[in-house]
Amino acid sequence: MEIVSRYVREQQRYTKNNLKSIFSMDESAVERFIKNLKAFGVLKSVKNNEDQLEMSDLVDDDIEISDETAVSGDCLYVFTYVGIITCGSRVIKVYPKYLMKQRDDYFSEMKQVVKVLERYSRSDEQMVSMFNGDGENRSFNILAVILYLLNDYFEYGIYTNSEDIIEVNGDGEILWEKTIDESFALIEDNRPYYMELYTGKTVDDDMDYFKRLHECILTECSNQLRQAQLENLFGIETVELSEEVLDDFGDREYILERISKELNVQFNTHRQILLKTLYAYVAQNRRMFEDNDGICMYGTTAYHAVWEKICAEVFDNKLKTSLGQLKMHVPLADEFQNQKEDSLIDIIEKPIWEGTDTTQTAKDTLIPDLISMPSVGDVDYFVIFDAKYYLLQLEKGKNLRGNPGVGDITKQYLYQLAYKKFIEAHHIAVVKNCFLMPTEKDEIIKKGTARMPMLEALELENIQIRQLPAAMMYEYYLTQRKMDIRLLDL
Repeated sequence: MEIVSRYVREQQRYTKNNLKSIFSMDESAVERFIKNLKAFGVLKSVKNNEDQLEMSDLVDDDIEISDETAVSGDCLYVFTYVGIITCGSRVIKVYPKYLMKQRDDYFSEMKQVVKVLERYSRSDEQMVSMFNGDGENRSFNILAVILYLLNDYFEYGIYTNSEDIIEVNGDGEILWEKTIDESFALIEDNRPYYMELYTGKTVDDDMDYFKRLHECILTECSNQLRQAQLENLFGIETVELSEEVLDDFGDREYILERISKELNVQFNTHRQILLKTLYAYVAQNRRMFEDNDGICMYGTTAYHAVWEKICAEVFDNKLKTSLGQLKMHVPLADEFQNQKEDSLIDIIEKPIWEGTDTTQTAKDTLIPDLISMPSVGDVDYFVIFDAKYYLLQLEKGKNLRGNPGVGDITKQYLYQLAYKKFIEAHHIAVVKNCFLMPTEKDEIIKKGTARMPMLEALELENIQIRQLPAAMMYEYYLTQRKMDIRLLDL
C-alpha cells in the first residue's frame, strides 16, 4: 500500500480538484475522503466564490454547505484543524494558518507545533483522547495510543515481572535470619562463623508473557509510525524489540483474558494504565492504514485555545492569582484586605438585576484573557492582554480584514474600567491594553492600534496590536520562560 503524506494549511480554501491532486486520489476516493473528514469535524465546506477565496478565517456568516451540495463541486473545503490526521493511506499534516509564505517543506515548523500540542495536551485541562468523534463517527485513535506507548517506554522501560531468588553464597543481600536458622556455624573466640550464607536477590523474568507482549506491541507500533513517515515529526525513536507477532501470544480473546487477570493482581498505578492501554490496542484490533476509511488524529480543532494558553504562560497571567499573593511595590490596599483570598477575576463587578420586588446578581461577568502585572524598575505595570488567533490585514491600499469585532474592542476597554478602582487604590502608574496575534516573521511587529473615540474620551487606554513571532513564543512556552514586557514596546 502506498502511503501519501502531504502538508495542507489550516483555514485555506481548497477545491475538490486541489485535494485530488495533493493526495493523489480519483473521484470516488476523494469524495469518501471528504465525507470522512467532515464527519469528524476537521473539514468544512463553504460556498465557492471570490470572497471565500480571499478569506483567512471561517466566521459566523460562513454557513457550512450540506453534504448534498458539497458533492456537486460548487464549494470550497477548509481544514479547521491543526495537527496530524491519518485517513486511510493518507497522512494529512495541517500546519497553522499564520504560515503564509510558501516553503518547500514545513517540517521544522510543524515539528515545533507538535511539541506545543504535546505539552498542551498534558495540561490539567486537556487530554489526548483514545477515541475520536462520537456516536456513529466514533473511531479508535490508534495514533494517540502508539505515541503514548512509545513515550511511556522511553520514560519507564519495558513491562517486567520479577521473582525473588534465594542462593547459597550468592552476590545478593545476606538473609541473616535464614542463615542463622538453617546454616551450620563454627564458633571461634565466642564468635560464630558461617561457612554458607543464604543470600537473596530479585531478578527479572525475561520470558515473562507480558514482557514479550509489550515488546511485540512496541515493535509493531514503531513499524506503523515509520510507515506513516511520522517518527521524525514527533521526535520519537522507533524500536525493534521483538520478532514475534501478536498471533504468537494466542487469539485475541486469550490475550485480553491474560491482560485482565494481570490487572487483577497489579496494584501499581502506572502499570495498570499501561496494561489498560495494551488491552485497548489489542481489543480494537486496528492498524493505522488497514482500514481505507479509518481516521486517526493528533491535534485540535481549537488552536486558538492553544495560542491563548501560550500567551497566558509566557506573559505570566495573574488573573487567577489571589490578591494577597500579587507582588506590587505597595501593600494590598485596606479596602481590598477583606478580599485578599479572592483573585483578580473575582473582583470584577457582576450585573445586578432589579425587579419590582427583588434584586438579584448574575453569575456571569466580564472575563479577560489574561492580566500581566510586571514591575519595570520601581514601576508597577497593569497590562490587559487579549490573545487573538487572527490574521490581521491592516496595510495601506488593502481592505481591513481578519480583525476582531466591535464586541472584542468594547470589552477590552471595559476590562480596564472594571479594574479602575483596584488600579487607583494601588497607585499603578502604567496601564496598557493590547491584542496579541501570531506571525511567521522573526521579530515583534507593532501593527497599530484599535480605538473607539467615545471610550477613548473616558481616559481609557486604546488597544495596541502586537504580532508576535509564533516560533519565539513556542520556545518560551516549551522552556517555561517568561517574556520581558519591555520587548513589546507598549
